Amino acid sequence: MPSLPTIHLKLCALLALALVPLDASTSSELADDDASSRTTGTELESARLIGSARDEAVNDAVAQGLAWLVRGQAQNLDGSMAVGARDQTPVPIATTALGALALMAGGNSYDRGRYGTEVARAIDYLLAHCNLNPDDEAFGYIGRAGAPEAVRMHSHGFATLALAEAFSTSHKSASGKELKRSLEAAVHRIERSQGREGGWFYDPVRNTRHEGSVTICLVQALRAARDAGIRVDPGVVERAEQYVVKSQTENGLFAYEIYNPDAHTSVALTAAGVATLYSLGEYAGNVVERGMTAIWRELDLREAGEGKPPRFPYYERLYLSEAMWQHGELEHFERWSELEFPHILSTQKADGSWTDGRYGDSYATAINCLVLSMNQELLPIFQR
Repeated sequence: MPSLPTIHLKLCALLALALVPLDASTSSELADDDASSRTTGTELESARLIGSARDEAVNDAVAQGLAWLVRGQAQNLDGSMAVGARDQTPVPIATTALGALALMAGGNSYDRGRYGTEVARAIDYLLAHCNLNPDDEAFGYIGRAGAPEAVRMHSHGFATLALAEAFSTSHKSASGKELKRSLEAAVHRIERSQGREGGWFYDPVRNTRHEGSVTICLVQALRAARDAGIRVDPGVVERAEQYVVKSQTENGLFAYEIYNPDAHTSVALTAAGVATLYSLGEYAGNVVERGMTAIWRELDLREAGEGKPPRFPYYERLYLSEAMWQHGELEHFERWSELEFPHILSTQKADGSWTDGRYGDSYATAINCLVLSMNQELLPIFQR
C-alpha cells in the first residue's frame, strides 16, 4: 500500500464533497490482494470525484498504468504481459488478453495508436497459442500446456474476447485473416465445449459439470465475436442465457452452480451475471433488477462493516463496473464510481501499477485500467 504522502499527491486534484469510509475488512487469504489495502475513513479521507478534476486524475492513472504494462511487456520476447516471480498463480494467457484489452480501451488498436505495436505483440502472442489443428480434440483452444485447471477456460474466454475486440477494429489489417481464422476457431471451441445444462466448466471439452464464472466469461466472448461479425450458434446462446437466469437465487444473488443448494453466492458472480445478461440483450426486467438490488444491499453491508470482503477483488471490480455502466440508469455507475474510483487511485503505486498477490500485478493493473476507462466506450463490448 502506498504511503499517505503518495496518496495525498494522487488525491490533491480531487474536489472533496464528502467523506466516504472504505471497507476495512481483510482476509489472510488475500493478504497481498487489493481488498486488504482498503483503509477506514479515519485513516484516509477519500473524496468524491467530479467534473474535470475526476477526469484528470483518472486519465493520469490510466496513462501511468498502461505505461507500466508496456514496460513489463518489453521484457518478454514473446509479447506476453509480464508475470512476476511472486505471483501465486501465473496466468499469462488471461493476463496478456486483459492487458491487450486495457491498451485497446486506452485508444490503441492492432498496430495503430501510441501503443499499437504493443497491442499487436499481445494479440500475436494469443494467436500463437491458439490450437488450429482440426484433428485435435481441443481445436480452437487458446491456452498453454500445464495451465492450472481452474483458469483454463477463463483464460480462453478472455483471450477470445481480446481477439474479437482486436478484429472488430483491425479486420483490414495485415493480420486480419489470421485474426478471423483464430477467432472463428476459438468460438467453435466454446460452442463445442458447452455442457448439457447450458454452462461450461474448466476444460475446453464438453463436461457434465458446470459453473457460473466460466460460463459468464465465455458468453461475453461469444457476444464480442458476434458483434465483430463472426457467426455464433444461436442455440448455444439461448441455452447459456437459461443457465445464467437459473443461477439467480431467491435473494437476488447469483450462485456459482445451478442445481446445487450449497453453491456459494457472491457480489462478483451477481455483477458478472447481470453484465452477461446485458451481453445477451437483456438490459432490464425482473432478473436484472433483483440482481442490482442484491448488489447494492451487499455493498451497503460492506460499507457498514458487516459484509464479507471479496475473494477476488479485481474480478469483482471488473464486472461491477460493467453492471453499473451498462445499466439503463446511469445513476448506478455514478454512485458506484464515486465510492470506488478514489480507492483505485489511492492504491496505485508510484510506478503506475497495482498489486495482486494471486494472479500478479500485470493482471491487477490491466483490470484497473479497464475499469477506469469503461465510460470512454472505446471497446465495443463496454458500450452502453
